[in-house]
Amino acid sequence: MTSDALSKLDLPPLSMLGQAGQNGEVFTRRWVVELILDLVGYTSDRDLAKLRIIEPACGEGAFLGPIVERLSASCRMHGRSLLEAAPAIEAFDLLARNVQSARVLATKQLLEEGWPPIEVDKVIHGWIGQGDYLLRRSSGPRVDFVVGNPPYIRIEDVPDDRMAAYREACPTMGGRADIYVGFYETGLRSLKPGGKLGFICADRWMRNQYGRGLRQMVARGYSMDLALIMHDVDAFQDQVAAYPAITVISNHPQGAAIAADTTRGFGPAQARALLSWVAQPGSHRVETPTYHAARLPHWFSGDDSWPSASPARLAMLEELSDRFRLLEDETTGTRVGIGVATGADKVFITDQPDLVEPDRLLRLAMVRDTKTGFLDWKGTYLVNPWNSAGDLVDLASYPRLSAYFEGHKTALRKRHVAIKQPSRWYKTIDKVDHRLIDRPKLLFPDMKLTIHPVLDQGGHYPHHNLYFVISDSWDLRVLGGLLLSKIAEAFVEAYAVKMRGGTLRFQAQYLRRIRVPDPSELDEQTCNALREAFDNRDVQAATQAALRAYDLDELPD
Repeated sequence: MTSDALSKLDLPPLSMLGQAGQNGEVFTRRWVVELILDLVGYTSDRDLAKLRIIEPACGEGAFLGPIVERLSASCRMHGRSLLEAAPAIEAFDLLARNVQSARVLATKQLLEEGWPPIEVDKVIHGWIGQGDYLLRRSSGPRVDFVVGNPPYIRIEDVPDDRMAAYREACPTMGGRADIYVGFYETGLRSLKPGGKLGFICADRWMRNQYGRGLRQMVARGYSMDLALIMHDVDAFQDQVAAYPAITVISNHPQGAAIAADTTRGFGPAQARALLSWVAQPGSHRVETPTYHAARLPHWFSGDDSWPSASPARLAMLEELSDRFRLLEDETTGTRVGIGVATGADKVFITDQPDLVEPDRLLRLAMVRDTKTGFLDWKGTYLVNPWNSAGDLVDLASYPRLSAYFEGHKTALRKRHVAIKQPSRWYKTIDKVDHRLIDRPKLLFPDMKLTIHPVLDQGGHYPHHNLYFVISDSWDLRVLGGLLLSKIAEAFVEAYAVKMRGGTLRFQAQYLRRIRVPDPSELDEQTCNALREAFDNRDVQAATQAALRAYDLDELPD
C-alpha cells in the first residue's frame, strides 16, 4: 500500500484510540524537555530558522513551548523575522483540542515576546496541525530534529483497521509492538544526514522481542548516541509505570555512545550537571549519588537484545567485546549446547539400571547432580532409542526395550513429535549425539542465582535443563575458572532474563555472549590460578585471576 493510499484510509475516529492517560497522553516536565533539546543540539545560539524540527505528538505543548521559545530567541539573535522561521517547526496531534491548546500556548508566548500579531498568526497555523504522524505523507529525509514523548498506547487499545495501517506504514511494528515503535521508525526515516532524534519513551524496545525490528534498523543505519535510563525519576506530570529513558539517535554511522542511569533524586540541577559532563569528551566516566554515566566506544550491534547494566559495566562489556572473541568459536573448537529433550521424561528417564538392555541406557546428568559444584551422579539414566550413527534403533533387535516402549505406546504417540512422524513414535525430541558422551564438558544449570559451571570428565549425557560447553583447545578447568568469575557472570546478567528473586537464566544464547581470551595467550601463572579457583569453587579468586586474563584493573559495579 502506498503512503498516498494510507493517508486516505477510512479509519475509525481518532477519539477511539485507547487510554494511557488520555488517548495515550503522558505530559513531560519542563526540565526534561529542556534536557532533551540541549542533548540534540536545538539551542538558541544556532540559527534555528534555517533548521527544521518535528514534534510528532505535541499534546498541549510540553515540548512545543520550549521549542518556540528557543526559536524566538534564535531569530532575535540572528536578526531574522518570524516569517523566515515559517518552515522551522512541524507539530502534529491526533486530537483537535490538543492542537487548539498548543496553538493558544505558542501564540501567547510569541505575542508576549513582541512579535507582530499578523506574523504570529501565519506561522502558528503552519507550525501546528491535526493529523496522524504515522500515516502522513513524507518526501523522505528532510528534518534536522525529531523530539518528543511518543504516545503510550497498547495494541489492544488501537482499532484493528488503524493498527493494520500503522503496520503497513511502519514495518518495525512487529508482534505486540506499542505504537511508540512506529514513532521511532517514522522519526528516524525523516532525518537528514546528521539529524538527531531525541525521545523520552519506554525503554522496553531495547530488550524485548517486539523491539527487534527497531533495534535492527538503528544498528544498521543510525548511531545510538545516548541512552539515559530514568525509571525512578519524576519525569512526567502524572505518575506512570512506563520505564522511561531518554534516547538520542543520529542519522550517521555509529560513533561513541553514552550510557547513563539515574536514581529518584535526579532533577533539574543534576540534568544540568550531566549535560556539562556530556560536553566534555575527555571524561570517560562520572558517578554521583543521583546519576552514573560512561562513554562507550560504540553502541551494541545487531538486533538481539541490548544489554542492561550500570553504565560502567556496559562500557566494560563493550570494551571486552572489542578485544576478545566469543566463547563459542570455530578457531578454538568451542561450542555451547543444550542437553537432550525427550518430550516424555516420565518414560525416557529412569533410575532402574536393569530396566532395558544395558547398552540402551545412558548415564544422564541432571541439575540435582551439579548442586555441590562437582558432578555427583545420582544414578539417573536415559532410555536411549538412538544408535551411534544417529538413527533410531530397530526395536526388533531389543526385545526388552521394545516391550518397555510398547507399554507406554499410548503416551508416546500423543506427543507432537510422534504425531508428525507416526512411524518414529518412540523417538526423543532431540537426537542423542554419541560423540558428546565421553567428552569432558562444562555443565551449567539453566536457572541459578549465580553462574555455576561444573566439570563432567566424561561418561554422562546432559538433561535438557543443563547447558554444556565443549572445546578442542581449552583446558576446561582453566575455562571453568574464567566462567566461574563475576566477569563471565556480568555478561550473562546484562543480557539474560531475570526471574523472580533475581534468578538468572543461563541459556545457550546468553552463554554465547561471554567473551574470552585466546587460551594460547594466557600465561601459566594465570592458568594455574584459574584452575585452582575452579577446583576450590572460589569465586573471588576466580574473579581476580580473570581480571588478569582480561587485563582489567577492576570489575565495576
